[in-house]
Amino acid sequence: MPSLKRTAIWITLLALVVKVAGFLRESIIAKEFGANEYTDGYLLAFSFITLVLAVISVGFNNVFLPLYVQAKQNNPKAAERNANGIMNATVAIFLLVAVLGYLLAPSFVPAIFGRMAAVTESVAIHITQIFFLFMGAIALNGILDSYLQGRRIFVPSQISKLLATLMGAVFALLFSDVWGIYSLAYGFVFGIMLGIVLMFVYLYRSGYRWTPTLSIDPDFRQTFLRLLVPSLLNAFVGQMNMFIDKIFASGTIEGAVTYLNNASLLVSIPHTIYGTTVAAILFTLLSEQVDKPRQFQQTFFTGMELSLITLMPVAAGLWVIGDAAIAIVYERGQFTETDTYRTYVALLFYLPLIVTQGLQYIVAKSMYAKGKTAVVLRISVTTIVLNIILNYALVQSFGYAGIALSSSLVSLYYVTACSIAVYKEFERGEAKKLISLLVRVGSATAIMAGLLYGLKEVASIHQWPALLALAVLVPLGVAIYIAGVYALYREGFYRLLRTLRSKRKPKPSA
Repeated sequence: MPSLKRTAIWITLLALVVKVAGFLRESIIAKEFGANEYTDGYLLAFSFITLVLAVISVGFNNVFLPLYVQAKQNNPKAAERNANGIMNATVAIFLLVAVLGYLLAPSFVPAIFGRMAAVTESVAIHITQIFFLFMGAIALNGILDSYLQGRRIFVPSQISKLLATLMGAVFALLFSDVWGIYSLAYGFVFGIMLGIVLMFVYLYRSGYRWTPTLSIDPDFRQTFLRLLVPSLLNAFVGQMNMFIDKIFASGTIEGAVTYLNNASLLVSIPHTIYGTTVAAILFTLLSEQVDKPRQFQQTFFTGMELSLITLMPVAAGLWVIGDAAIAIVYERGQFTETDTYRTYVALLFYLPLIVTQGLQYIVAKSMYAKGKTAVVLRISVTTIVLNIILNYALVQSFGYAGIALSSSLVSLYYVTACSIAVYKEFERGEAKKLISLLVRVGSATAIMAGLLYGLKEVASIHQWPALLALAVLVPLGVAIYIAGVYALYREGFYRLLRTLRSKRKPKPSA
């Protein structure tokens, strides 16, 4: 089996395990704490760690990876020296941020999230302080992910994510009686530390050597900083929209933050797995093909094709089986049937995100590979205003579920605007290929969803035990969809098969 294909399989499996571990953690939270002020406080605090990880792993990676790959081709020794200097400087900055964040958390947490229950505010402040204590380590973890991708080493990053998630669940199981909900934060930090050790081991084995330097070549530094600022701001914009959502949610009903979080976690499985596996590999390839327009266009279309063929049926399938999936994952202990229903309502409005965010990985990464960070930023900034307007309008009509609908609409706007910018530089026929792809894959998806929903209603499958319903509907849906794609998009069907069977692939490290 070709090395690239083997690597893709491994990181896909690991990404799936990461998501399963995430659901294990959330299942433990649901069982031990339910959906209340404590869980809301934890999730609000976790937003800060999500922000930092996104800024580093997304904002930093989108700029560093293309520059690092190109620099290694020209001058490997200078590229490694610059890489060390950037890593050391970034960690030093975040150590300072850690001190300031810990001291100022009691002031800025209430200021950001506004009206909160007293318990929610107390929990959010204390967990935020825990995370800020280890901000340097969290930043380093994200930086090392970028370095590994630059060396075509993908597996350790997934294992690192698994350790952070899994340790949170393990600590909650072992120490929830002692530390309560704070055990989740301690476990997460412990997992981050283990991940850093693992990634350094793999980097060392690949020939990387750390040096205590802050020296960076002027040209590399100037280019890096020029592209980094808009990239970081763009990553920050995405997380700012999440903050806005949580602010609106905290002002609705008790447990709203938890309902939205649980629904978004389920929705995030497909596009997160795709984004951390296939999209990560494609980003490396796109970075290497910037000066080869035809290859770049073909790689881009392959990414869009994979996104639509794999993610559209998942979104439609969750429309049919989402209630059963939520019941299996969450409904136990303090998490009641009412909580399950409210989570399912949020899930329905989040479903478009499965497709739009999957496409977003490819569209945005292609723009970053070409150094168009400023264009992405200009589009992203407008999403903040749009998100605030939509949240305000939709919460009035739909309550907390309106926040999920707003997120879906904003994501659709973002991927559409970015796609238009990308296709302006492509040959005319590329846009027609995409439209044809959308119509044919969308038709196959609609047929599958319609047949499954009809069967569910006629056979009263919604009254069956959740696990049995999934066991019947999931394989049936897969079979119907494969038949539909074969009938309506046969050339794409065969092209994907040839891609999977191809033996001419670049050789990455595992």
